[in-house]
Amino acid sequence: MNRWPPYGLWLLLACACLPAWGQDDPATPDAGTITRVGTTAAQFLKLGVGARAIALGGAYVAESSDLSSLYWNPAGLARLHGSGVQLNKTRYLAEVDYNMAAFGTEIRGVGSVGLAILLLDSGNMAVRTEAEPDGTGEQFKVQSLAIQTTFARSLTDRFSIGGSLKFIQERIWHSAASAFAFDIGTLFTTPFDGVRLGASMSNLGPKMRMDGRDILFSEDPDPNTSGTAEIVNAQYRMDAHPLPLVFRVGLAWDAYDTGTHRVLVSTDAAHPNDNAEYINAGIEYSFRELIAIRFGYRSLFEPDSEQGLTAGASLQLHVDRSLRTSFDYAYADFGRLTETHWFTVNVSF
Repeated sequence: MNRWPPYGLWLLLACACLPAWGQDDPATPDAGTITRVGTTAAQFLKLGVGARAIALGGAYVAESSDLSSLYWNPAGLARLHGSGVQLNKTRYLAEVDYNMAAFGTEIRGVGSVGLAILLLDSGNMAVRTEAEPDGTGEQFKVQSLAIQTTFARSLTDRFSIGGSLKFIQERIWHSAASAFAFDIGTLFTTPFDGVRLGASMSNLGPKMRMDGRDILFSEDPDPNTSGTAEIVNAQYRMDAHPLPLVFRVGLAWDAYDTGTHRVLVSTDAAHPNDNAEYINAGIEYSFRELIAIRFGYRSLFEPDSEQGLTAGASLQLHVDRSLRTSFDYAYADFGRLTETHWFTVNVSF
Protein backbone atom coordinates (compact mmCIF):
# COMPACT_ATOMS: atom_id res chain seq x y z
CA MET A 1 0.00 0.00 0.00
CA ASN A 2 1.33 3.42 -0.98
CA ARG A 3 1.56 5.71 2.06
CA TRP A 4 1.87 9.45 1.68
CA PRO A 5 2.89 11.20 4.89
CA PRO A 6 1.03 14.30 6.07
CA TYR A 7 2.22 17.84 5.58
CA GLY A 8 3.92 17.78 9.00
CA LEU A 9 6.52 15.35 7.68
CA TRP A 10 7.50 17.62 4.85
CA LEU A 11 7.85 20.45 7.37
CA LEU A 12 10.22 18.26 9.43
CA LEU A 13 12.21 17.45 6.30
CA ALA A 14 12.48 21.11 5.37
CA CYS A 15 13.70 21.97 8.88
CA ALA A 16 16.33 19.21 8.71
CA CYS A 17 17.65 20.55 5.42
CA LEU A 18 17.36 24.26 6.26
CA PRO A 19 21.00 24.69 7.45
CA ALA A 20 22.37 23.63 4.06
CA TRP A 21 19.78 25.49 1.97
CA GLY A 22 20.24 28.67 3.95
CA GLN A 23 24.01 29.00 3.71
CA ASP A 24 25.59 31.76 1.66
CA ASP A 25 27.19 31.07 -1.67
CA PRO A 26 30.96 31.02 -0.99
CA ALA A 27 31.61 32.06 -4.57
CA THR A 28 30.16 35.52 -3.96
CA PRO A 29 32.55 38.16 -2.59
CA ASP A 30 30.22 39.19 0.25
CA ALA A 31 29.42 35.66 1.44
CA GLY A 32 32.08 35.63 4.13
CA THR A 33 31.84 31.86 4.46
CA ILE A 34 34.72 30.19 6.31
CA THR A 35 34.60 26.41 5.96
CA ARG A 36 37.84 25.54 7.84
CA VAL A 37 38.57 22.73 5.37
CA GLY A 38 41.71 20.80 6.28
CA THR A 39 41.87 22.01 9.88
CA THR A 40 40.95 18.76 11.65
CA ALA A 41 42.88 15.59 12.40
CA ALA A 42 41.79 11.97 11.87
CA GLN A 43 40.18 12.61 8.49
CA PHE A 44 39.54 8.88 8.06
CA LEU A 45 36.67 9.25 10.53
CA LYS A 46 34.73 11.08 7.79
CA LEU A 47 34.89 8.30 5.17
CA GLY A 48 31.82 6.32 6.22
CA VAL A 49 31.36 2.55 6.48
CA GLY A 50 28.97 -0.06 5.11
CA ALA A 51 28.18 -0.60 1.44
CA ARG A 52 24.45 -0.13 2.04
CA ALA A 53 24.95 3.23 3.73
CA ILE A 54 27.40 4.39 1.05
CA ALA A 55 25.03 3.33 -1.77
CA LEU A 56 22.29 5.41 -0.10
CA GLY A 57 24.56 8.43 -0.36
CA GLY A 58 25.43 8.35 3.32
CA ALA A 59 21.81 9.17 4.25
CA TYR A 60 21.75 6.58 7.02
CA VAL A 61 21.37 8.26 10.39
CA ALA A 62 17.64 7.44 10.57
CA GLU A 63 17.85 4.08 8.77
CA SER A 64 20.72 2.61 10.82
CA SER A 65 19.72 -1.00 11.36
CA ASP A 66 22.84 -3.10 10.79
CA LEU A 67 26.27 -3.01 12.41
CA SER A 68 27.37 -0.04 10.32
CA SER A 69 25.13 1.91 12.72
CA LEU A 70 28.12 1.89 15.06
CA TYR A 71 29.54 4.54 12.73
CA TRP A 72 26.43 6.47 11.61
CA ASN A 73 24.21 6.38 14.68
CA PRO A 74 24.95 4.19 17.73
CA ALA A 75 21.25 4.17 18.67
CA GLY A 76 20.66 1.91 15.66
CA LEU A 77 22.40 -0.92 17.49
CA ALA A 78 19.29 -1.23 19.66
CA ARG A 79 17.47 -2.59 16.59
CA LEU A 80 19.80 -5.60 16.51
CA HIS A 81 18.10 -8.92 17.28
CA GLY A 82 20.41 -11.73 18.31
CA SER A 83 24.06 -11.32 17.29
CA GLY A 84 25.89 -10.31 14.16
CA VAL A 85 29.24 -9.76 12.47
CA GLN A 86 30.03 -7.27 9.72
CA LEU A 87 33.15 -7.06 7.55
CA ASN A 88 33.86 -4.10 5.26
CA LYS A 89 36.60 -3.72 2.67
CA THR A 90 37.31 -0.70 0.50
CA ARG A 91 40.07 0.17 -1.92
CA TYR A 92 39.93 3.88 -1.33
CA LEU A 93 41.43 6.70 -3.39
CA ALA A 94 45.15 6.51 -4.19
CA GLU A 95 45.05 2.72 -3.54
CA VAL A 96 44.61 3.22 0.20
CA ASP A 97 43.15 0.24 2.09
CA TYR A 98 40.21 1.08 4.35
CA ASN A 99 38.63 -1.76 6.32
CA MET A 100 36.23 -2.28 9.21
CA ALA A 101 35.19 -5.26 11.33
CA ALA A 102 32.29 -5.10 13.77
CA PHE A 103 30.51 -7.40 16.19
CA GLY A 104 27.29 -6.81 18.09
CA THR A 105 24.99 -8.78 20.33
CA GLU A 106 21.70 -8.27 22.12
CA ILE A 107 21.57 -8.71 25.89
CA ARG A 108 17.94 -9.28 26.76
CA GLY A 109 16.60 -6.89 29.33
CA VAL A 110 19.73 -4.74 29.19
CA GLY A 111 20.35 -3.53 25.63
CA SER A 112 22.80 -4.19 22.83
CA VAL A 113 26.58 -3.93 22.87
CA GLY A 114 28.99 -3.69 19.96
CA LEU A 115 32.67 -3.53 19.14
CA ALA A 116 34.21 -2.15 15.94
CA ILE A 117 37.70 -1.69 14.52
CA LEU A 118 38.44 0.69 11.64
CA LEU A 119 41.82 0.66 9.93
CA LEU A 120 43.19 2.80 7.13
CA ASP A 121 46.57 1.82 5.65
CA SER A 122 48.40 3.72 2.91
CA GLY A 123 50.81 0.88 2.17
CA ASN A 124 54.57 1.36 1.95
CA MET A 125 55.88 4.53 0.33
CA ALA A 126 59.44 5.61 -0.41
CA VAL A 127 61.12 8.14 1.87
CA ARG A 128 62.24 11.07 -0.27
CA THR A 129 64.28 14.09 0.74
CA GLU A 130 65.39 17.26 -0.98
CA ALA A 131 68.87 15.77 -1.36
CA GLU A 132 67.54 12.36 -2.52
CA PRO A 133 64.30 12.96 -4.45
CA ASP A 134 64.37 9.44 -5.91
CA GLY A 135 64.32 7.88 -2.45
CA THR A 136 66.68 7.15 0.39
CA GLY A 137 66.06 3.41 0.32
CA GLU A 138 63.82 3.64 3.39
CA GLN A 139 60.06 3.17 3.39
CA PHE A 140 57.25 4.52 5.55
CA LYS A 141 53.46 4.22 5.79
CA VAL A 142 50.49 6.12 7.15
CA GLN A 143 48.07 4.21 9.35
CA SER A 144 44.89 5.38 11.08
CA LEU A 145 43.07 3.26 13.64
CA ALA A 146 39.85 3.54 15.61
CA ILE A 147 38.62 0.99 18.17
CA GLN A 148 35.18 1.64 19.58
CA THR A 149 32.74 0.05 21.97
CA THR A 150 29.04 0.89 21.79
CA PHE A 151 26.00 0.46 23.99
CA ALA A 152 22.42 1.08 22.86
CA ARG A 153 19.04 0.58 24.45
CA SER A 154 15.40 0.96 23.47
CA LEU A 155 13.69 3.12 26.07
CA THR A 156 10.27 2.52 24.47
CA ASP A 157 9.04 0.63 21.42
CA ARG A 158 9.56 3.85 19.44
CA PHE A 159 12.60 5.53 20.95
CA SER A 160 16.18 4.32 21.40
CA ILE A 161 19.47 5.90 22.41
CA GLY A 162 23.08 4.83 22.06
CA GLY A 163 26.61 5.95 22.76
CA SER A 164 30.14 4.96 21.80
CA LEU A 165 33.57 5.40 23.32
CA LYS A 166 36.45 5.08 20.89
CA PHE A 167 40.21 5.22 20.87
CA ILE A 168 41.70 6.98 17.84
CA GLN A 169 45.30 6.87 16.66
CA GLU A 170 47.08 8.22 13.60
CA ARG A 171 50.62 7.12 12.82
CA ILE A 172 53.05 8.49 10.23
CA TRP A 173 56.38 6.63 10.16
CA HIS A 174 57.76 6.95 13.73
CA SER A 175 55.33 9.64 14.94
CA ALA A 176 51.80 9.21 16.25
CA ALA A 177 48.85 11.07 17.75
CA SER A 178 46.01 9.57 19.76
CA ALA A 179 42.83 10.57 21.58
CA PHE A 180 39.59 9.24 23.02
CA ALA A 181 36.25 10.41 21.62
CA PHE A 182 32.52 9.91 22.10
CA ASP A 183 29.56 9.39 19.76
CA ILE A 184 25.93 9.70 20.78
CA GLY A 185 22.72 9.15 18.87
CA THR A 186 18.95 8.76 19.03
CA LEU A 187 16.33 7.05 16.88
CA PHE A 188 12.60 7.77 16.94
CA THR A 189 9.82 5.99 15.09
CA THR A 190 7.33 8.77 14.48
CA PRO A 191 3.52 8.43 14.61
CA PHE A 192 3.54 8.86 10.83
CA ASP A 193 3.34 5.43 9.22
CA GLY A 194 6.77 4.24 8.04
CA VAL A 195 8.69 7.36 9.07
CA ARG A 196 11.75 7.35 11.32
CA LEU A 197 13.76 10.30 12.64
CA GLY A 198 17.40 10.03 13.69
CA ALA A 199 20.12 12.31 15.02
CA SER A 200 23.74 11.74 16.00
CA MET A 201 26.85 13.58 17.04
CA SER A 202 30.18 11.95 16.20
CA ASN A 203 33.80 12.43 17.29
CA LEU A 204 33.38 14.59 20.36
CA GLY A 205 36.81 14.68 21.98
CA PRO A 206 40.06 16.58 22.58
CA LYS A 207 42.59 17.80 20.05
CA MET A 208 45.31 15.51 18.67
CA ARG A 209 49.00 16.37 18.49
CA MET A 210 51.71 14.41 16.67
CA ASP A 211 54.71 13.30 18.71
CA GLY A 212 57.61 10.93 18.09
CA ARG A 213 61.23 10.64 17.13
CA ASP A 214 60.66 12.03 13.62
CA ILE A 215 60.25 15.55 15.04
CA LEU A 216 63.48 15.37 17.09
CA PHE A 217 66.67 17.01 15.83
CA SER A 218 70.06 18.20 17.09
CA GLU A 219 71.41 21.62 16.30
CA ASP A 220 74.26 23.94 17.24
CA PRO A 221 72.51 27.06 18.61
CA ASP A 222 75.41 29.30 17.59
CA PRO A 223 77.69 27.74 14.95
CA ASN A 224 79.89 30.87 14.86
CA THR A 225 80.89 30.52 18.52
CA SER A 226 82.84 27.68 20.09
CA GLY A 227 81.84 26.43 23.51
CA THR A 228 80.59 23.48 25.49
CA ALA A 229 76.99 23.54 24.21
CA GLU A 230 77.73 22.85 20.56
CA ILE A 231 74.86 20.37 20.14
CA VAL A 232 71.43 20.88 21.66
CA ASN A 233 68.67 18.27 21.36
CA ALA A 234 65.37 19.82 20.39
CA GLN A 235 62.08 19.03 18.68
CA TYR A 236 59.68 20.79 16.36
CA ARG A 237 56.63 22.30 18.03
CA MET A 238 53.62 20.50 16.54
CA ASP A 239 50.18 22.08 16.44
CA ALA A 240 47.18 20.34 18.01
CA HIS A 241 44.17 19.82 15.74
CA PRO A 242 40.56 19.09 16.69
CA LEU A 243 38.69 15.94 15.71
CA PRO A 244 36.20 16.11 12.80
CA LEU A 245 33.07 16.71 14.86
CA VAL A 246 29.85 16.28 12.87
CA PHE A 247 26.18 16.55 13.78
CA ARG A 248 23.66 14.68 11.61
CA VAL A 249 19.87 14.70 11.55
CA GLY A 250 17.84 12.69 9.09
CA LEU A 251 14.59 11.06 8.03
CA ALA A 252 13.90 7.60 6.64
CA TRP A 253 10.53 6.80 5.06
CA ASP A 254 9.15 3.48 3.83
CA ALA A 255 7.32 5.16 0.97
CA TYR A 256 5.91 1.91 -0.43
CA ASP A 257 5.66 -1.41 1.36
CA THR A 258 3.53 -4.40 0.37
CA GLY A 259 5.61 -7.02 2.13
CA THR A 260 6.94 -8.20 -1.23
CA HIS A 261 8.07 -4.83 -2.57
CA ARG A 262 9.48 -2.01 -0.48
CA VAL A 263 10.77 1.45 -1.40
CA LEU A 264 12.84 3.38 1.14
CA VAL A 265 13.62 7.09 0.84
CA SER A 266 16.15 8.66 3.21
CA THR A 267 17.84 12.00 3.63
CA ASP A 268 20.37 13.49 6.05
CA ALA A 269 21.50 17.02 6.80
CA ALA A 270 25.01 17.27 8.24
CA HIS A 271 26.82 20.07 10.04
CA PRO A 272 30.61 19.41 10.31
CA ASN A 273 33.08 21.58 12.16
CA ASP A 274 35.50 21.71 9.22
CA ASN A 275 33.27 22.32 6.19
CA ALA A 276 29.99 23.80 5.04
CA GLU A 277 26.68 22.09 5.74
CA TYR A 278 25.54 19.53 3.19
CA ILE A 279 22.76 17.06 2.45
CA ASN A 280 22.87 13.36 1.58
CA ALA A 281 19.95 11.54 -0.03
CA GLY A 282 19.21 7.99 -1.11
CA ILE A 283 16.53 5.60 -2.35
CA GLU A 284 16.32 1.80 -2.10
CA TYR A 285 14.06 -0.78 -3.73
CA SER A 286 13.99 -4.26 -2.21
CA PHE A 287 12.17 -7.43 -3.28
CA ARG A 288 11.10 -9.74 -0.46
CA GLU A 289 14.08 -8.48 1.55
CA LEU A 290 16.25 -10.77 -0.60
CA ILE A 291 17.62 -8.44 -3.25
CA ALA A 292 17.93 -4.66 -3.23
CA ILE A 293 18.99 -1.88 -5.60
CA ARG A 294 20.10 1.49 -4.26
CA PHE A 295 20.98 4.96 -5.53
CA GLY A 296 22.07 8.07 -3.72
CA TYR A 297 23.82 11.42 -3.90
CA ARG A 298 26.34 12.78 -1.40
CA SER A 299 27.35 16.27 -0.32
CA LEU A 300 24.59 18.27 -1.97
CA PHE A 301 25.19 22.03 -1.51
CA GLU A 302 28.77 21.49 -0.30
CA PRO A 303 31.07 23.92 -2.16
CA ASP A 304 33.73 22.41 -4.43
CA SER A 305 32.78 18.85 -3.53
CA GLU A 306 34.08 16.01 -5.70
CA GLN A 307 31.58 13.57 -4.21
CA GLY A 308 28.30 12.85 -5.92
CA LEU A 309 26.43 9.86 -7.33
CA THR A 310 26.38 6.56 -5.46
CA ALA A 311 24.81 3.22 -6.34
CA GLY A 312 24.79 -0.35 -5.14
CA ALA A 313 22.97 -3.62 -4.67
CA SER A 314 22.72 -6.47 -2.18
CA LEU A 315 21.79 -10.13 -1.94
CA GLN A 316 20.53 -11.73 1.26
CA LEU A 317 20.59 -15.47 1.91
CA HIS A 318 18.75 -17.35 4.66
CA VAL A 319 20.94 -20.33 5.52
CA ASP A 320 18.46 -21.56 8.14
CA ARG A 321 15.97 -20.05 10.59
CA SER A 322 18.64 -18.46 12.73
CA LEU A 323 21.53 -17.85 10.33
CA ARG A 324 21.34 -15.14 7.66
CA THR A 325 24.01 -13.64 5.44
CA SER A 326 24.01 -10.67 3.10
CA PHE A 327 26.48 -9.36 0.54
CA ASP A 328 26.44 -5.65 -0.28
CA TYR A 329 28.27 -3.64 -2.93
CA ALA A 330 28.47 0.13 -3.42
CA TYR A 331 29.97 2.44 -6.00
CA ALA A 332 30.80 6.05 -5.15
CA ASP A 333 31.79 8.68 -7.70
CA PHE A 334 34.53 11.14 -6.77
CA GLY A 335 34.60 13.24 -9.93
CA ARG A 336 38.16 14.05 -10.98
CA LEU A 337 39.45 11.67 -8.30
CA THR A 338 37.71 8.72 -10.09
CA GLU A 339 35.67 6.32 -7.95
CA THR A 340 35.70 3.90 -5.02
CA HIS A 341 34.18 0.45 -4.56
CA TRP A 342 32.82 -0.83 -1.25
CA PHE A 343 32.15 -4.43 -0.20
CA THR A 344 30.30 -5.59 2.93
CA VAL A 345 29.46 -9.02 4.33
CA ASN A 346 26.90 -9.34 7.12
CA VAL A 347 26.29 -12.49 9.15
CA SER A 348 23.38 -12.57 11.63
CA PHE A 349 22.71 -15.40 14.06
